[in-house]
Amino acid sequence: MLSVFKGTGPGVIAATVIALLLLWIHPLAYPAGPGDLIYEVQPMPLYEFLKVILGHSPLPGVITSFLFLSFMLFLLVHFNTTVFFINQRTFLPAIVYLLLTSLLPDNQVLNPVLPAALLLMLAMMRIMDAYRKQGVAYNFFDAAFLIGTGSMLYAGLLWFGVLTIVGIAILRRVTLSEILLSLIGILTPYLIVAGFYFVSGREVMELLEVTGKNLFEKAVSFEFSPEQVVALISSGILLIVSIVFLMARIHAKKIRSRKTFFLLLWGLLISVPVYFAIPSVSVEIMWIAAIPASYIITHYFVFSSSRVMPRLIFSGLVLMVVMVQLFSLFNH
Repeated sequence: MLSVFKGTGPGVIAATVIALLLLWIHPLAYPAGPGDLIYEVQPMPLYEFLKVILGHSPLPGVITSFLFLSFMLFLLVHFNTTVFFINQRTFLPAIVYLLLTSLLPDNQVLNPVLPAALLLMLAMMRIMDAYRKQGVAYNFFDAAFLIGTGSMLYAGLLWFGVLTIVGIAILRRVTLSEILLSLIGILTPYLIVAGFYFVSGREVMELLEVTGKNLFEKAVSFEFSPEQVVALISSGILLIVSIVFLMARIHAKKIRSRKTFFLLLWGLLISVPVYFAIPSVSVEIMWIAAIPASYIITHYFVFSSSRVMPRLIFSGLVLMVVMVQLFSLFNH
């Protein structure tokens, strides 16, 4: 299986599409509601608008999430194709992302985190476009604006605004003008929405209140099943091994590739403390954390000198996903 997904031919695209359909056939056939999460009870403005458009039936919401995920898989491949930081054209980041996010079947519903993660993905692409750009790089304003817009869907994305400052530090000499551009970029969506609230007669304080609740109110506790615990611990060990493998080789890479991986590592570094330290954040953060994780794990699968071990590990990851999905299917 690993040999198949490491390629780039039409057969790989077909295999990825089949895997996507198989892993989402149950939520599409038997769509579930999103539950009583804080971002559902007190939705951010853009997510509230999205929910109004989709209505109360869960099926349009699941279909929308499926389409968002499909676009994310495309972007994951496209980012590596344009920057070429893994140094091999491969569809593997898409399939690894699909597998990692499928370890939590309860996330396969309408949620604001997946579209917010899409905007974060686009923001990271804009940050890397600033590499060797002369003069003031307005890419950081664009990236911050995308993150700010994403936080209008999922407020927790605000914590990832740090990535714009990290991007400046990684790619360029830090200047006050570009830091200010980043801050203005992340605040601009809030100023636009506040203006809309004022014009439409709504209280501007509503925006601050709902943002505060989404950022700091305690999330509903999530109970992991035994098979999910095993699968997530195993995936965590794989990720740690992949990080060690990457760090041992990162200084031999080209400058742009090295800087891209550092940006991705920072994205992962932010995800972990946000999950454990911020009370409003729960397992939905997987949609975001799986972005850098998928590239780091892909790097290990592509460049490991062992022929057997990566294949065994990849097969084990696939089997764990199948196990989690089957248990979820039978328990529902």
